[in-house]
Amino acid sequence: MERNQDTHFGYKTVKADDKANLVADVFHSVANRYDLMNDLMTLGVHRLWKRYTIELSGVREGQTVLDLAGGTGDLTALMAPRVGKTGTIILSDINDSMLLVGRDRMIDKGFVGNIDYVQANAECLPFKDKQFDCVTIAFGLRNVTDKDAALRSIYRVLKPGGRLLILEFSKPTNAFLEKAYDEYSFRVLPKIGEIVANDSQSYKYLAESIRMHPDQQTLKDMVMDAGFEQCDVHNIAGGIVALHRGFRF
Repeated sequence: MERNQDTHFGYKTVKADDKANLVADVFHSVANRYDLMNDLMTLGVHRLWKRYTIELSGVREGQTVLDLAGGTGDLTALMAPRVGKTGTIILSDINDSMLLVGRDRMIDKGFVGNIDYVQANAECLPFKDKQFDCVTIAFGLRNVTDKDAALRSIYRVLKPGGRLLILEFSKPTNAFLEKAYDEYSFRVLPKIGEIVANDSQSYKYLAESIRMHPDQQTLKDMVMDAGFEQCDVHNIAGGIVALHRGFRF
């Protein structure tokens, strides 16, 4: 994406150069209440979605994993025991507020020695070619300005045989569910944000950003266009969430 082009920030049209800063402001605002809000918004079910993601990741002892847009470290905490002392996880996020909260959480949980922390932009990852066995990104891709650039960057840093897993909100597969989900997203969610995080606008953006994110098939096509093979899509909660998986060969 040429940086003089327009893009979307929720339903607003903004300059591509400005989007990263606008998204950063959202996550600076919500970082300290992010985990609490996730539990309230999903009644804790997001933890099951993340466990399912790790089960399909195939992460095992000794491997090197990048938890991209890893935020407060939910996936990292699940993967750290799997890679063991001989493996490494890099918890990475573009937002320093989220990354600091994630680092503090990992230390509080006793995860030391096999986790590194890197502030990085998904569109231009500061890692060597073919460095990682697995890259995960949960609920982060929709906030990236140039998703195609990010997918190509991820492909570059994966080893042959490595895999990408994208857990993200998507499009419900049932019309009734979609209507109910819209009511919840635009009426209830901002109210929860206002009460718990004193920030309704960030959660209004959250709902809008989900609607602007590519649907299941479109994202699958984007993953394949970036070079990934054997791509599959697993709808969760009736398509409210989807897990995309692709392999580099």
